[in-house]
Amino acid sequence: MFISPAFAQAAGGAGPGGDLTAFLPLVLIFAVFYFLLIRPQQKRAKEHRAMIEAVRRGDKIVTAGGIVGKISKVKDDRVEVEIADGVRVEVMKSTIADVLSKPEPAAAANDGGEEKKGGLFGKLKK
Repeated sequence: MFISPAFAQAAGGAGPGGDLTAFLPLVLIFAVFYFLLIRPQQKRAKEHRAMIEAVRRGDKIVTAGGIVGKISKVKDDRVEVEIADGVRVEVMKSTIADVLSKPEPAAAANDGGEEKKGGLFGKLKK
């Protein structure tokens, strides 16, 4: 015949624990994906949600479309953004990509009523 006796033999059975050793690489690959991809992405998404919930009037933001503006009004799921003098648009909170700067707290008034001159040039002008 043309068929070799080696092809006609039955395949050898897996040794003891053969199923576990075949499944172990899949478990290791999933663990690597979890710690290197899934977990950092979940952390980044959680931080982004917290950032969006913390926006308030006066914050300078960037939308997902690349528009930079200053928040003038915060509503439930939308914010009103001033993108130029007198030009206001309403965007969804979910489209906020980044908060560039928070507004500085109001400075206390000077005691003497004069403006403080600081730095090298302020000292030279006196």
